[in-house]
Amino acid sequence: MYLGLDLGTSELKALLLDRAHRIVALARSPLTVSRPAPLWSEQDPAQWWSALEAVLASLRATHADALASVRAIGLSGQMHGAVAIDADGAVLRPAILWNDGRSAPQCRQLTAQCPQLAAITGNLAMPGFTAPKLLWMREHEPALFARIACVLLPKDWLRFMLGGVLASDMSDASGTLWLDVGARDWSDELLAACGLGREQMPGLVEGSAVAGRLQPALARRWGLQPGIPIAGGGGDNAASAVGMGLVGAGQGFVSLGTSGVIFIGGERFEPKPAAGVHAFCHALPGRWHQMSVMLSAASAVDWAARCFGLGDAPALLAAAAALDTEGRLNAPLFLPYLSGERSPHNDPDAEGVLFGLTHAHGPADIAYAVVEGVSLGLRDGLDTLSPPAGELLLVGGGARSGWWAQLLADVLEVPLAVCEGGEAGGALGAARLAWLADGGIESEVCRQPRVLQRFDPGAGTAHWQRRRHLRFKALYAALAPCFAQGATP
Repeated sequence: MYLGLDLGTSELKALLLDRAHRIVALARSPLTVSRPAPLWSEQDPAQWWSALEAVLASLRATHADALASVRAIGLSGQMHGAVAIDADGAVLRPAILWNDGRSAPQCRQLTAQCPQLAAITGNLAMPGFTAPKLLWMREHEPALFARIACVLLPKDWLRFMLGGVLASDMSDASGTLWLDVGARDWSDELLAACGLGREQMPGLVEGSAVAGRLQPALARRWGLQPGIPIAGGGGDNAASAVGMGLVGAGQGFVSLGTSGVIFIGGERFEPKPAAGVHAFCHALPGRWHQMSVMLSAASAVDWAARCFGLGDAPALLAAAAALDTEGRLNAPLFLPYLSGERSPHNDPDAEGVLFGLTHAHGPADIAYAVVEGVSLGLRDGLDTLSPPAGELLLVGGGARSGWWAQLLADVLEVPLAVCEGGEAGGALGAARLAWLADGGIESEVCRQPRVLQRFDPGAGTAHWQRRRHLRFKALYAALAPCFAQGATP
């Protein structure tokens, strides 16, 4: 039995996986985000620990025997978050998250100071990444910055609490802007540009390697075996790929979570920073991947349901699905940039927009516009990536809606498939990485789960979906100068 822990933005999941690839149990605990100022997004790591306690208590209450037979633990988590700890291991301030936009000035500063940044990291400096957050701390919280003994990513703080080890894996470390992604090693030049050194970084391991062991006191508390290995794990998207068996070149997925992601695996480091593409290490040795990321996907649907009185996300999706073809053709356009945007715009100033409203439009039209807007944003990202080799898998909470899956296949013009375990991809991938750390063979462990449903693009919709996509792109291009003028100084 293997335990996968996935620390997301909105919840923490714990998954038990047996050697027959059966998900024995899945427990969840919700998380909340604090936004104490415009553009800010933070979480107190103490909340993560409380959530971990809750899910393990739940599993012990319902699956004590399975928990007692766990042989290894794997970790997956939201990327880019900055957890600064002091020499005693105490957290210095709330973690600054991946969707925090306060550090745009520091991105410009880092880019000017390190002209080779994109060549080294394969990525542009964006506010979501970890390095600009630490530059912001150095400028605005110098007393706290001076006390930093180590900077950890969210899942790696959990590892520290579980096993007392300061370590990170290559895939998650790729999102810091401190990693030489091609060499799979920290860059001294980029660390120095942020006033940091290797001594303040965790050790680097591959995601399938052992990186710590569970402390005996915690094992007794939760009914686990003491000293079981903790795998290096992976950033949420790389772990999801492992969970879905996507470990070869050209294989990929679309993730409809809080953020939206299109992930394409590769055998080489192939950066495309000018297009806002993320080029990261995979969670398995000797592999890399490309990724386009939009900051508001399912979270935009949740926002719209709340703001427009449509109840919850399932109710909004139902309202959108009820709109006929004529209604879809004449629906407003929605720019889903509620937290700025990454791929392909790298525009922290971008804002959400509903455009083209008339007296004829009602809640269903707005519901459709929002879901379509997220889908069109994902199409923008797909157009920047290396072409996938065949169908893409659909993962994340948004994968529960067959109607949205079909719309997305139509907009992307790529076949999509939903597999068993797709909703829990990161936790499943974390459990599989634990299995590999316990000596599992990759060809056995990293199988693609059984396909539950396929969605082929509708040939009859392609012409008008393309027209709406062109209008969508033109709308952003026309409004981008306005966003920049209204940016917070």
